[in-house]
Amino acid sequence: MTAVLEAPARDTADVRVVRRRLGPGHRIKFAFWIGPIVLIALWATGSATGLINPAILTAPWDVVTAFRTQWTEHELLGDILASLHRAALGLAFGVLAGTVLAVVSGLSRAGESLIDGPIQIKRSVPTLALIPLLIAWFGIGQEMKVLTIALISVIPIYINTHNGLRGIDGRYAELAETIGISRGEFVRHVVLPGALPGFLLGLRFAVTSSLLGLVVVEQYNATAGIGHMMTLAGEYGQTDVIVVGLVIYGVFGFLADTAVRLIERRALAWRRTLEN
Repeated sequence: MTAVLEAPARDTADVRVVRRRLGPGHRIKFAFWIGPIVLIALWATGSATGLINPAILTAPWDVVTAFRTQWTEHELLGDILASLHRAALGLAFGVLAGTVLAVVSGLSRAGESLIDGPIQIKRSVPTLALIPLLIAWFGIGQEMKVLTIALISVIPIYINTHNGLRGIDGRYAELAETIGISRGEFVRHVVLPGALPGFLLGLRFAVTSSLLGLVVVEQYNATAGIGHMMTLAGEYGQTDVIVVGLVIYGVFGFLADTAVRLIERRALAWRRTLEN
């Protein structure tokens, strides 16, 4: 009975701690969208008042006009789909490879001795510096572009997932030995769920990294894609079209990060954090 009565008191204390650290009041709905909206408002205000020179940064309404023109008179939809296809393929291969390598390295001393060293070496070598070598090996076609994005994405997945696996509290292992559960059950029910926060954090970095790689590789002999559109616009001095491409890249990243955050919130609902 005492324990039952004490639980609400602890919950109330937890709420006070959250409010003390994050400020009074409840969670702000759609708070993640406030920053981008404010940024667009400042951009529009600066363009309308002349504080932002249109030769330096095109006004947002001119960008909307350029977007409409590219959509109706050119192949903007095809460029968007081509870019999404490259980014999705590279990200998928990178996430798969990073997860497998992290699990093998994180759950096996022998695996760690074989895998972790080469990964750390790769981590210190910027993937974009490998592009000339990848072009020599695979040419300047789709394979090189997808592989570059995959190599960029694999590192954050591996580092954060491996760290999550190695960061499991040792007391859980002692408890598992005490109650006599098998190693397989311990890995499945304790270790992997415990490493999930690290994996999802790595996924957020991997999504951003894949878009960074996409921006670069689409400058190499791409016949379709947002980067191809921006390259042509640069040759003809179409600043508004270049800004359209930058905005599309930004929207890609923002929506992808929002999706991962929603997945993280659902998958980690069992955790009590300041965000909950």
